[in-house]
Amino acid sequence: MHIFITGGSGFIARPLIPLLLLPHHNISLLLHNSPSPFGDKVQTYRADLRDAFAVRDAIARAQPDVVIHLAAVGATDPFLELDIALDHNFHGTVNLVNACFQTSSSVKQLIIARTPSERQLMNPYGMSKTAVWHYCRLQAKKYGWPIHGAMIFQAYGAGQFTKTLIPAAIAAAKAGADFPMTDGRQKRDWIHNSDVARGLIALINADLPPAATVELGSGTATSVGEVVQKIYRLAGGSGRPLIGHLPNRAGEDAMQIADVEQTERLIGWKTAVSLTDGLSRHLAVL
Repeated sequence: MHIFITGGSGFIARPLIPLLLLPHHNISLLLHNSPSPFGDKVQTYRADLRDAFAVRDAIARAQPDVVIHLAAVGATDPFLELDIALDHNFHGTVNLVNACFQTSSSVKQLIIARTPSERQLMNPYGMSKTAVWHYCRLQAKKYGWPIHGAMIFQAYGAGQFTKTLIPAAIAAAKAGADFPMTDGRQKRDWIHNSDVARGLIALINADLPPAATVELGSGTATSVGEVVQKIYRLAGGSGRPLIGHLPNRAGEDAMQIADVEQTERLIGWKTAVSLTDGLSRHLAVL
């Protein structure tokens, strides 16, 4: 099977690609400017998703069976300018969808990474992802195109951007420094990136109707404050979290949690890495 992945240098793709290579799948990456982290083990195509011609050309040359769309802007900076979010996440994804199903006959499934922030429209990133998913649903239902969503909850793990919450808290805890933060009351469903990778693999060739979405999470919500406190306990340093020293972001959702029972029914998958084990792994590599 030939699997084509956008966003192949990101921290979700890093555990995904080695798992896909184990059964000797043929893997291609679509990258813009970033280097391939896998060398000659995978085929690399270069294109900006905003360039419809370049995207069509890459898909036509690769002739993949399955496309996994992980590329996006704003995942680590969700309050970016709305026009930038729409340009990349909406128009870029529309170009990919059209390349997969209007100009290619090889693609049997397109899996699109989604975010729970789509539900509250709490930032430009979520708004752009919501807009493009409505387009995908429309096309999938109208034409029967096999487009499926993977709603990824609060992912973390090795390779994550250093300024996001968990890597930043780990760095401070290991340095014995205090960590200023918000009140930390918002609860999130934390999922290790290795579990996300397994969930995406379970989605491949799943018997799902067009436009179906599965939710990749643990089914347990833990507050941001509890997570940071757990990191400091695991690190055992002299610093401490300074809870409430920073203002909360306006409009943040108080609770996000995956419907894991539905996901297990649909694709037979559930998480394997506990939050404590996942944070311990993260501490070991940072």
